[in-house]
Amino acid sequence: MRIVIPIFFILSFLRSFSQSAKEIVQKADEKMRGNTMQAEMIIKTIRPTWTREMQCKIWMKGNNQTMIQITSPAKDKGIVFLKRKKEVWNWMPTLERNIKLPPSMMSQSWMGTDFTNDDLIKESSIVEDYAHSIIGDTVIGNWSCYIIRMIPKPTAAVVWSKVILCIDKKDFLEIHSRFYDEDGQLINTMNSYDIKFMNDRIIPTRFEMIPADKKGQKTEMIYKNILYNKPIDDGFFSVEKMKILN
Repeated sequence: MRIVIPIFFILSFLRSFSQSAKEIVQKADEKMRGNTMQAEMIIKTIRPTWTREMQCKIWMKGNNQTMIQITSPAKDKGIVFLKRKKEVWNWMPTLERNIKLPPSMMSQSWMGTDFTNDDLIKESSIVEDYAHSIIGDTVIGNWSCYIIRMIPKPTAAVVWSKVILCIDKKDFLEIHSRFYDEDGQLINTMNSYDIKFMNDRIIPTRFEMIPADKKGQKTEMIYKNILYNKPIDDGFFSVEKMKILN
């Protein structure tokens, strides 16, 4: 006696074990963030005739709280950025004042680099502010990756009109990303390198942001060290704390 199983039952069974595009993006995002994250990093702005290097400290808690402090060079030391829910603040020690950044500034360059304010401060969420779909797969170096297209939700205030992510299928590492404007033009490409075991997980430790239309120009972000899941009190992420960070 032969039993025939309808094809839609087979497809439903397979789908129950597959991961959605949003789940894949969420795993990649959580891989880099953890519940909390504290790090020191170097940011190199590279131009055809000069190179500038900054060092900074960063603290993150969940998706709604981020603090970034510039520690060098001397002329920028003490500048602090704070994201708290949807508010973004900038402490300028030379002016001794806090400036609240409007959403319109999220697309602008962060400290003269090729990263936007939103790239570093993360006002928008790649998980909640976009609709995700798997559009294929690819191999980048030794990494077999999902190709995921992200389109902003109608009510989302985001910088990009489309983002393409290539996420490693095994460790959920964001290996390659492309960012497009409202006209569908490629603006920036980000590549990830130097995959290492840091603290308690494998992550990329060097990111390279390359503008599409500016030859010989790029910015590198390099993690010196990183610590995950050490408790950070909510009170740390305050406007008052920006002024007294060591």
